[in-house]
Amino acid sequence: MTDPLIEEDEASTPLTEEEREELIPSYISLRSELNEAEQRNILGAEVWAFKSRRDVLSEQFLKNLHKRMFGKVWRWAGVIRTSERNIGVEAYRISTELRQLIDDCKCWIEFESYEPDEIAAMFSHRLVKIHPFPNGNGRHSRTAADLLLVSLGGERFTWGCSNIVDVGETRKNYIEALHAADNHDYAPFFEFVRS
Repeated sequence: MTDPLIEEDEASTPLTEEEREELIPSYISLRSELNEAEQRNILGAEVWAFKSRRDVLSEQFLKNLHKRMFGKVWRWAGVIRTSERNIGVEAYRISTELRQLIDDCKCWIEFESYEPDEIAAMFSHRLVKIHPFPNGNGRHSRTAADLLLVSLGGERFTWGCSNIVDVGETRKNYIEALHAADNHDYAPFFEFVRS
């Protein structure tokens, strides 16, 4: 039997053996069950996050949001990772990179350097590129970007109007748009977030 916690594609972040042992629900034996449990947890977190105004641009809030999104599924939810990954900055740089992102974003907003959609998209891209948590970084960065955008008076992004978690065309387009943004070409990412 295949381990349901092993990621399905090369764009996913593999968990360490210790991190996989931190799964809370004992009934999970299939990838689909894991995805369903995480999605239920995420929906509850979104209700909490969107029901009142939140200061998205703080490291503590970003940790709390991740914990709310994954805390009923993983014991490490909301805890900054300490191990290296196939993507993301080195673990020792995470807090510094998060502070820099938050400061940059505050400046973009204060000086109206970009349109709100661009600010939220660039925030999501940089957050997922930092990869602060053991897993769930893409989903976390998309929710955080939506919260930021709503706080700026905008509407949530559509994110391809499909499930990005499951391997498929929408996920492929999302990953390609992220890679383009990694190379300073944000046009595909700006298009994807509203597709």
